[in-house]
Amino acid sequence: MASSLVAHAGLVLLFSVASARHQCAESPLQGKYCPTTCGVADYMHRYTSNAHDSLDYLQKELDSIHNLTEGAQERVIYMKDSIQTVQKNTQPDVYFQKSSNMLDDVIRFERTIIEQEKQIFMHKHFDAVAANERRMADLKTLSIELQNTCSEPCKDSVVIQPTTGTDCQDVANKGATVSGIYYIKPAQATQQFPVYCEIDNFRRGFTVIQRRRDGSVDFHKDWIQYKEGFGYLSPDDSTEFWLGNEKIHLLSVGSSIPMVLRIELVDWEGNKRYADYAMFRVAPESDMYRLTYGYYFGGDAGDAFNGFDFGDDPSDKFFTSHNGMQFSTFDKDNDKYDGNCALQDGSGWWMNRCHAAHLNGKYYQGGRYTEKDTGEFGYDNGIIWVTWHNRWYSLKETTMKIIPVTRIVAGGGQEADISTGDLQCNLFF
Repeated sequence: MASSLVAHAGLVLLFSVASARHQCAESPLQGKYCPTTCGVADYMHRYTSNAHDSLDYLQKELDSIHNLTEGAQERVIYMKDSIQTVQKNTQPDVYFQKSSNMLDDVIRFERTIIEQEKQIFMHKHFDAVAANERRMADLKTLSIELQNTCSEPCKDSVVIQPTTGTDCQDVANKGATVSGIYYIKPAQATQQFPVYCEIDNFRRGFTVIQRRRDGSVDFHKDWIQYKEGFGYLSPDDSTEFWLGNEKIHLLSVGSSIPMVLRIELVDWEGNKRYADYAMFRVAPESDMYRLTYGYYFGGDAGDAFNGFDFGDDPSDKFFTSHNGMQFSTFDKDNDKYDGNCALQDGSGWWMNRCHAAHLNGKYYQGGRYTEKDTGEFGYDNGIIWVTWHNRWYSLKETTMKIIPVTRIVAGGGQEADISTGDLQCNLFF
C-alpha cells in the first residue's frame, strides 16, 4: 500500500515538474488568477521538495505500522492456541456450566419478551391506524355533507312575520295574532328595525325591550353596545337581549298615548312576580337616555324603582330610587355616586347611588351569592329586585316590555299564555 502511494505521488510530481517547464504569462485582465494550468504548475513546482520530504516520512511510518501489525497477528494466534490447550487439560466447572445455562435462558427469555413487545406494539399500531382510518372516513362523509349543503342556495332561516307597524300593539291592531319577530318603525325612527312582539289572546301587543333567560349573554357592555343593542332575537323567545337604548327611546316617545313598562320576574324556585310603571319614557342620548315614569301602576313584585331602605343609611331609599336617573355604563359614568356604579356592578343601568332594582346585573346560577362571589368590589351586582328578594338573591329570569296604557288595566295580573309556534332560529343584532 505504501508503494502505491509513493507511485501515485511520483506521478503527481512528474506532472508538476513537467508543467513547471512552461513559462506562465499572467493575463493583464485576470491577474495571477488566470484561467490556465500555469498557476497550478507553478504552485506544484514551488512545493515539490517539501512534498518529497513528506512522502519519505509517510513511507517510514507505514513500514513501522506494518511491522507492528505482523507482531499483533502472531500474538493473537499464540493466545488462541493457549486457550485451546487450557480447555483440553482443565476439568469442566459444573457451576460455571450452570451459570452459563442460566445466562442462556435469560438471554432467550429476553429475546422472547422483546419479540412479544414488538407484536403488542404492532397490534396497537394497527388498531390506531384502523381508528384513524375510521375517523378519516367519517370526516370524508361530513365533508361531502357540508359540500352538498353549501352547494344549495342560502336561505334565511329566521322567520320574520310579514306585518309591520309603529310598535307591537300597532302590529296586533292590524291583525297579527302570533308572537314572534316583526319589523316596526316608530314615528321618529329613520328606518325600521326588528323586535320581538308578544301578542296574547286579548290582542295585546307587548314590545319586549329586555330578556334574561339563562345567563348566555354577558350584560357587561359599553355605552355603544347598550345604545345599539346586543344579544339575540329568537322567534321562539328563548334567547337573551337588550333591544338598545336608542330604540327604546324611539318606542317610548313614538306615540301620543303614554306607555306602560311591565317588568316580569321569575326566581329560582319558579315563582313569578310583576310590576307595572305608567307613562314610561326614555330620553334621547343628549340627555343620557334618562329614565322617567309617572307612577307605579301596580303588581305583586313591589315598587323597587322607587328605592329601598336597606337600613345602612337614612338616605338609602332616596339614593337607590331610579326615576329620573340617567343611564350609566362602565365607560360613561352618569350616576350620583362618587365612584362608578356601572363599573363596580359590571352592567349598564339607570344608576343612582347605586340601585334597588338591577335587571342587567351579573347572572348567578342558583340565585344566592355573597360579597366574595362579586369579585374586586364586593357590592351586590346580581339581577336584583329588592322589594321581592334581598340584594344577595339574583333572579333567574326577567322581562321588560312596553305597551300603550290603553291596552292594560291598572293592577291587572299576568297576561294569558302565548303560543309562539315551533320556531327555532335566532336573529342577531
